[in-house]
Amino acid sequence: MTLLIFIIVLSVLVLIHELGHFLAARIFGVKAAEFGLGFPPRAIGMVKEKGRWKKVTSRDQTEYHNTIWSLNWLPFGGFVKLKGEEADGENEKDSLISKPIWQRLIVMAAGVGMNWILAAVLFFIVFTIGVPAALDDVPAGATVTDKAIVITAVLPGSPAEEAGLKLGDQVLKLDDQAIPDEAKLREIIKSQGDRAFKLGVRTFEGEKEYTLQPRLIEELGYSGIGVGLADAGTVKLGPWQAMRQSVIVTAFMTKEVVFAFGGLFKDLVVERKVTQDLSGPVGIAIMTGQAARQGIVVLLQFAAILSLNLAVINFLPIPALDGGRAVFLAIEKIRRKPISRKLEVGMHNVVFILLIALIILITARDLFRYGGTIWSGVRGLVGM
Repeated sequence: MTLLIFIIVLSVLVLIHELGHFLAARIFGVKAAEFGLGFPPRAIGMVKEKGRWKKVTSRDQTEYHNTIWSLNWLPFGGFVKLKGEEADGENEKDSLISKPIWQRLIVMAAGVGMNWILAAVLFFIVFTIGVPAALDDVPAGATVTDKAIVITAVLPGSPAEEAGLKLGDQVLKLDDQAIPDEAKLREIIKSQGDRAFKLGVRTFEGEKEYTLQPRLIEELGYSGIGVGLADAGTVKLGPWQAMRQSVIVTAFMTKEVVFAFGGLFKDLVVERKVTQDLSGPVGIAIMTGQAARQGIVVLLQFAAILSLNLAVINFLPIPALDGGRAVFLAIEKIRRKPISRKLEVGMHNVVFILLIALIILITARDLFRYGGTIWSGVRGLVGM
């Protein structure tokens, strides 16, 4: 199930990206030779010729007037093949290479733009469904349900950690007394002094009861159990509020992703090391499965953040990526003539191979890191 969810999420993100390129290209009259779900080899394709749909096999290399819509054997994402993308058809009207630089730049940027739009749409859906959030800054007019007191931090070496309390646990009662909110719970805990008490908690495994003995917490300067607390609940926004908030969150998360890639670049170039947080396809697949198990809202948020990552990655000024192609267009504009098409295509191909090699290395590291998890998943699939 994890693999299936990962394939679906990745395919949607990539197809939306490629749809951006496709739509922008068609607006400017650029021919799209093929739009494919998955990557070649082609399993089946269809093209409309003389008003009728025709089947196109993997061996058929005919250049059709209309777009071939194909289903391919490698079920990861998809692609759009634009005429003139590889410097062909330079003097033909429907070729990308024959279009003005500003039109080509829009075609290159359209994929990234669609990923941003998709992220905003996913955040909008999340906010209208209802998202778990702290209640310290709830927008006016929002609907709040499932209110709870949530443990937001557990101090290492504290009575709370020793008892087994964890982040995300919900406090239900103290010594069989129901607690209305986080402020009241703090007040009651402080009033206990050094007296032990029982805390009723709802965990991911179900309801549990812990016995806690407060003691002096040096970091706090007074007796306590060493937890951070917050009032939380499911916050649901109206359509206009959700729309506004989705744009704000998309912009904020984009900034965070850019800063994260800046840190990664610093690690690779300056300190010559790969951060332990960097994951490849295997790691992302496992994280997708973990998000799915926490519910549709968490999965949608995860997909939105992945979409923003895809947008930022694709617009990095590196050959083989949309950002790299945009750099070549900028150079062409400054020089008033294009760089050698063969040189540009060659650079894109070389960097593409290097990127694939990097993905393979990161995947190998993921296999070592998540090997046990992957094996457990395989065993579950085959019923071992």
